[in-house]
Amino acid sequence: MKKVTILFLFVALVSFWNTANAQITNGHEALKKHINSIVEKVEETKGAADKRMVLNESLADMMTAIDRVSSKKLVSTSDANILDEFKTLLSNRKDELNGANGYMKVADSELNNYANFIQQDVEQANTVLTISATTVLLIILILLLL
Repeated sequence: MKKVTILFLFVALVSFWNTANAQITNGHEALKKHINSIVEKVEETKGAADKRMVLNESLADMMTAIDRVSSKKLVSTSDANILDEFKTLLSNRKDELNGANGYMKVADSELNNYANFIQQDVEQANTVLTISATTVLLIILILLLL
């Protein structure tokens, strides 16, 4: 009887782990897809001013989503700290885009490349990889509503 109980608990634990891991992967993939859609939108947009506006609005929307998620009670302290780091990363990219806070403004001719740089920067950031599935999914939901 004990063997059956232990086997059942082991199977349940493995199932739970696979489900949790899939949710994290799906949430991070959804975030990557969202960022990729921003890059595609920038590349399809004609005119430097419009490209800059798309990037500014997209970065602002992501920072707004992070603020909203951070204020939720279900977000752990560690996730809130990671979200702060992620927001700082996005804020720095926005400052660089516009030449604010000591950054040189990204040249109009480099906006497509800069959008790709932001995508790579965000995808490679350790902060994004360690945000829990629940938090990532909340960010995606809020981004869809903005």
